[in-house]
Amino acid sequence: METVYHRTVHSETGQPPIERWLGSIPRPLPPPSPADLREAFLWSEFRIVTKTATVSLHGNTYEVDPMLAGTRVELVFDPFDLTEIEVRASGKTAGKALPHRVGRHTHPKAKPETPPEPAPQTGIDYLKILDETHKANTAKGINYSSLMDDGRGAR
Repeated sequence: METVYHRTVHSETGQPPIERWLGSIPRPLPPPSPADLREAFLWSEFRIVTKTATVSLHGNTYEVDPMLAGTRVELVFDPFDLTEIEVRASGKTAGKALPHRVGRHTHPKAKPETPPEPAPQTGIDYLKILDETHKANTAKGINYSSLMDDGRGAR
């Protein structure tokens, strides 16, 4: 397969299968910028702007551009910091939402990552036990004379 089939030009594709396959592998993408990474992990919710140019998000009230009154906007935010909200209208940035009344500073579903508690110590050192057993088995050495044939058919 490797030396003949994959390297022979295929009658329908006009290419050797290995070249066609290698050509379909996507090239590595450049690493994302810090701004792109931040954007990827932001949360968003849609709200209708009131006639007084405010929006509500999880018990907090924010002021937005008065030109957005009555329109549906997207609020983009970090779930761990509800004091800074970006407003988007029709997919375009429409400025920041200014905190008017903030009672909750984090999203109710945003739970901080806490490392798991370490497993309790058992007091048993398995590697030490294995090492001691290995040393005990190899400390005797090899009895080479027992491996030799003594001519009587016995070893």
